[in-house]
Amino acid sequence: MSKKKDKKKKHKKSKEKQAPTEAAAHVLSVIKAMGKDAGLKKLFPKLLKKLTQEDIILSLNQLDHEGKIRIEQKGKITLLEKPQQSERKQSRVSSGTHSDFVFGTADIAKGGFGFVSVEGWERDIFIPQRGVRNAMQGDEVKVRITARGRRPEGEIVEIIKRSQDSFTGRIEVLEKFAFFIADEKKLKTDVFVPLTALNGATTDQRVIVRITDWRTGNKNPLGEVVEVLTNEVSSDYDMKLILIQNGFSIDFPHEVYRELEKYGEQVTEAQAKGRLDMRDVLTFTIDPEDAKDFDDAISVRKIENGNWEIGVHIADVSYFVREGTALDKEAEKRATSVYLPDRVCPMLPEKLSNVLCSLRPGEDKLTFSTLFEFDEKYSIKHVQIARTIIHSNRRFTYEEAQQVIETRQGDYAEEILLLNSIAQKLREKRFKKGAIAFEKEEVRFKLDEKGKPTGIVLKVRKDAHLLVEDFMLLANETVAKYGSRPVKGKNPLPFVYRIHDQPDPAKLEQFSAVASRFGYNIKFDSEKHVAETFNTILKKVEGRPEKHVIETLAIRSMAKAAYTTANIGHYGLAMEHYTHFTSPIRRYPDVLVHRLLNALLTGSDKIIDKEELEARCKNSSLMERKAMDAEREAVKYKQIEFLHDKIGEEFDGIISGVIAKGVFVEMIENKCEGMVSIEMLGDEDFTYDEKMIRLTGTRSRKRYELGDTIRVKILSADIQLRRIDLGLAKQIKLPK
Repeated sequence: MSKKKDKKKKHKKSKEKQAPTEAAAHVLSVIKAMGKDAGLKKLFPKLLKKLTQEDIILSLNQLDHEGKIRIEQKGKITLLEKPQQSERKQSRVSSGTHSDFVFGTADIAKGGFGFVSVEGWERDIFIPQRGVRNAMQGDEVKVRITARGRRPEGEIVEIIKRSQDSFTGRIEVLEKFAFFIADEKKLKTDVFVPLTALNGATTDQRVIVRITDWRTGNKNPLGEVVEVLTNEVSSDYDMKLILIQNGFSIDFPHEVYRELEKYGEQVTEAQAKGRLDMRDVLTFTIDPEDAKDFDDAISVRKIENGNWEIGVHIADVSYFVREGTALDKEAEKRATSVYLPDRVCPMLPEKLSNVLCSLRPGEDKLTFSTLFEFDEKYSIKHVQIARTIIHSNRRFTYEEAQQVIETRQGDYAEEILLLNSIAQKLREKRFKKGAIAFEKEEVRFKLDEKGKPTGIVLKVRKDAHLLVEDFMLLANETVAKYGSRPVKGKNPLPFVYRIHDQPDPAKLEQFSAVASRFGYNIKFDSEKHVAETFNTILKKVEGRPEKHVIETLAIRSMAKAAYTTANIGHYGLAMEHYTHFTSPIRRYPDVLVHRLLNALLTGSDKIIDKEELEARCKNSSLMERKAMDAEREAVKYKQIEFLHDKIGEEFDGIISGVIAKGVFVEMIENKCEGMVSIEMLGDEDFTYDEKMIRLTGTRSRKRYELGDTIRVKILSADIQLRRIDLGLAKQIKLPK
């Protein structure tokens, strides 16, 4: 079913669920009889004698939408004798015989009006206050165009997807119902909470509420209490807030847990039927020490012709996350797991991510596999893709596998050393084709029992990490190639690709100009030369002070990777076909790829509509960016926590960013980044050169540029403002 048809069905269904006219009429008559005393606290007891709680809420929403009443903050009800002018005008516009509809993202202003940005449109659509309905900032919406010209105008007629469905705030519990008042101004209305959905909350407690029903046009949504925030640790609360404000829920709906009840924790022979049985083949996982969700495993065996068969086995999440279920809808909405310094907000519930789909040692597991036959020169002779069942023999941490590689001793040493040799050959071949070796530094916080940082360490990637990565890249490329093949002599079926476009020439020019200040003469003459040049300079900066700046600028000069059905290849990996297949526990596109792959392997005609598939790709790309935003915010928060008791201390640092208002400095010792405002740089004015990314003093001619080393003093580390303020302590080096 196409997405548009599906939306029409949903919209029709929501209309059928509106409160009946008799119920709304009864509610209105009671409100009129109450006069100035009309309010939710007194109204509910009177109405519950004849109506259900849901009927009352739907009726109130209907009357509010029709302009007959207005529900104020804290439940006060104002009776409107006649429909407001704006509502009458809106009705006339809505009833036109000709109308154009577009889809976009809402940007709601403080004044109540808004704008909707539409992909491919030069101008945003202006939405007057009457046409905003109950849209919030960042919602994906359907808009009816009411006026064209230099400034198009429209009205929001449907909320396609909420940017946020959970909020923190205060609950007020009355005798027959409760309502929730959000902290965020983004949610401008109260939320009705049935007494059955309080989850133990009492009046005036701070809670997290998830909206469960908010139909387009209804002012007041229905919600449920997800968590009561009693005696919460500040950092714990703020981490939850970061997730919530970026559109991620911290818990799963009840129907998701109910669906999981039908699955036992052990794989049955009925589930294994029809799969390639690889349970007797040596198989193991290699993951971080603290990992719980093992979604990939590698198998090794020597076959009859003397060649080696290497299997890359990926948890078959799609077997459990069936199309159209509550579990599938929730996974699609989240689209990704989010990894904060002190927690994971998973895409899937723990029973799936850590039990059913986790390739734990000593357990049978359902998998999708790519099997590669390598000869003695490590060339691939044959490839097979299959639905399989495996049994992991051993769980390695990266450190354990690395020790085997370095000492050439330990469990399955022959197999691990073989894998490492093949991986090195695959890596060498990839770089010869033009792949770029981005290795951006990552930091990890050491945390105490309350989640407060006690130290910061750099994550070090060694051969064991690269070994796993190389085989995952091979599996992803192989599956993408398979998905792009013509079917029965016709065009390829719709498929999900992970694409990466060529870099912007203007950004490459800027990168070249900045790198030249460090003595690196760079020329980007051709597409192949770009990759070679990047790899050369990334090797040269290893161990040097400017390493972080050069790596960051190199990454920023690249296009952003995304998910789409329109394949243009992956520039950074130098691959014509690439997808994400190897992490279905934490990425929704991988689940889609498994479904598409299963359809191709079985010859099924049930293929996801291309338009709907593209919409899911766009949502996954959007949620990936939101997850990255949340992760950056959380890292910044932990940096501030770490520096909170170090006010007045001095550190050596490197200028990591320059803007017109000052310079950002990353401290070498702890990798925390703060800002030296322009007022702290000296008693003079500064000019900002956007192309060269530098500030220059108008009197002294002193320059502050990317990569300069300076000494800074910590002035403040403000958790509320999410800001680290630095002062200039002592200059170590400045260009003349």
